[in-house]
Order: sequence, then C-alpha cells, then structure tokens
Amino acid sequence: MPNTTLKKIGVMTSGGDSPGMNTAIRAVVRACAFYQIKCVGIRMGYEGLIQNQMSELGARSVKHIINRGGTILQTARSKSFRTKEGREKAYKNLKNNELDGLIVIGGDGSFTGANIFYQEFGVPFIGIPGTIDNDIFGTDYTIGYDTALNTVIEAIDRIRDSATSHNRVFFVEVMGRDAGFIALSSGIASGAQDILIPEKEDSLDELFKSLYKSEQSGKNSSIIVVAEGEELGNVYDLAKATEARFPDYDVRVTVLGHIQRGGNPTCMDRVLASRLGVAAVEGLLEGKTNLMAGLRSNKIVFTPIEEAIKKHNEIDQELIKVAKILAV
Repeated sequence: MPNTTLKKIGVMTSGGDSPGMNTAIRAVVRACAFYQIKCVGIRMGYEGLIQNQMSELGARSVKHIINRGGTILQTARSKSFRTKEGREKAYKNLKNNELDGLIVIGGDGSFTGANIFYQEFGVPFIGIPGTIDNDIFGTDYTIGYDTALNTVIEAIDRIRDSATSHNRVFFVEVMGRDAGFIALSSGIASGAQDILIPEKEDSLDELFKSLYKSEQSGKNSSIIVVAEGEELGNVYDLAKATEARFPDYDVRVTVLGHIQRGGNPTCMDRVLASRLGVAAVEGLLEGKTNLMAGLRSNKIVFTPIEEAIKKHNEIDQELIKVAKILAV
C-alpha cells in the first residue's frame, strides 16, 4: 500500500437504508484498523456532519452487526446540506475533527451531495452504492438489492398460497420508483403472470389479453408484479380496471412497502458490502477520490462519481423476453 498522509477517515450512511449497510460500515472500520487509520462514524448522514454528531469507531465497536439490517449510524436526508451555509458548517466540523477523507454509503442523491462537497472544498471521498433499487451505474449489484429480492420472493410465495386457494388475482406492488429491477427479477423468480415496470411500454389491453389467455388455458389464479414507478398507473387503479374488465375475478392488492428495506442481509449482500468497504478504504489510501467503488464481472472497479450519478443501469432485455416466454 503506497505511503499516504491519510490519518483519519469518516464513514456515513445517507439516504434510504438498505440491508447490508451495517456490513459495509463494519468493513470500513475494520479495514481502517488493519491499515492503522482512525475511523470516525458520522450519525444521521450529512445532517450529522453539520450537527457534529461523530464518534470514533474501533474494530470491536462494530462486532455483531454484520447480520443486522438497517444502519447503526442511522440515516437521513438533510435539507441543510443543500445550502452553501450548511456545507460550510459541515466542512468546518470535518476539519475540526481532523478528517482526511470520507466514505459515503448511499445512492445517487448521497453521491450528488458528496460530489458538490468535493467540488467546493476538495474533500476526498469514495462512494459505496447502498440501495435496494440496483439502479446505480458502475456496479452490477448494489448493497441491499439481493436481500430485497429475497424478501419480495418470500412474500409473493405466501401470497400465491392465498391466490391459489381462493382463485384470486393479486396485484403486488414492489419498490422501484424509477427502476424495475426488483419487479422484473422477483416476478420471474416467483412465476408472475405479468410484470409491469417503468422501463417498458405496458398497456391495459396487453394485460387483459394475458389474463384472458391464462384463463382460457385453465389458470385459475394469477400474480401481477408492479413496480411502484409503473407509468401505466398505480396498483390500485390497475386493480380497479381489471375488476371492471373481468367482473367475475376476485382481485386483491398487496403493497409490500418498507418490509423490502428491512431484514438480515443475505450472504451475497454481506460479501458484496465487505468487499466494497475494504475497497473504499484502500482506494482512499491509494489517493483515489470522487469515485464510487463497485463490482463488475466479480471484480472491484472504481467509477467517476459523476458517471455514477448521471447514468443508470439498464434493464436486461433478455430478462424481459424470459418473463414473457414463461408467462404462457
């Protein structure tokens, strides 16, 4: 590892929480301990930086958190950090605490804030992608995505038991305001009849044709997975339209909501978060900054933060084709 003047690193979680954030915090703290660097935990994201809510963390400070969902540092969206005055106060606290760099665990909003902070004050930082949506450019997977998928699949499996018992059509809304990664993968894995996501053009006619076709083939229950950002309409409007078209159907709606954010992280998310946490510390030690640590083809890569913010992962068109083929 090259020589560096880096003595103390701050770590924070920002934006929406995701399973595996604690694992990433643990990896950062223990990597700092391994390389004999001090690590400071910043509570409540950028708001904690402004309010000077910081405490030093050692290797034993992060014991027994690798399996816990949420974030021990807590997280928040800071209106104050969006102002020049707020960022100046944050920078003053950062200097008073002698922090030489930051590791920010979060999504594109968190990275946008870090990028502005870097442009204004030159604070070195590395981002770690923590979001269940899996929509951040520069990494094949984001921390929390796999856990959220498994949570959704378990829920849909349970819903299917009820759907089959009562000959019902269930519309299941999953998270994904601008991205359909959770809906598409969980829909395929749970055998959904239809999957509605914002990345493809959907229509009620196509949905009704699919339901009619399944009915004619002898199917007496169906699961429709809908991303919350679906442009065709919200899950309740879609259910009402289906009831109007098929008055004999027993149509129900389930919104999974924030249960998708919670729970113990899967093995995949724990390993991913551990690798990215270590990579972020090593990146700062090597003089890297204004970058995001990610995983591509199972290799650690660093992506310029502006690319990670401006670009987005694209839906795999092959998966859309697979979903269509399997819905016969």
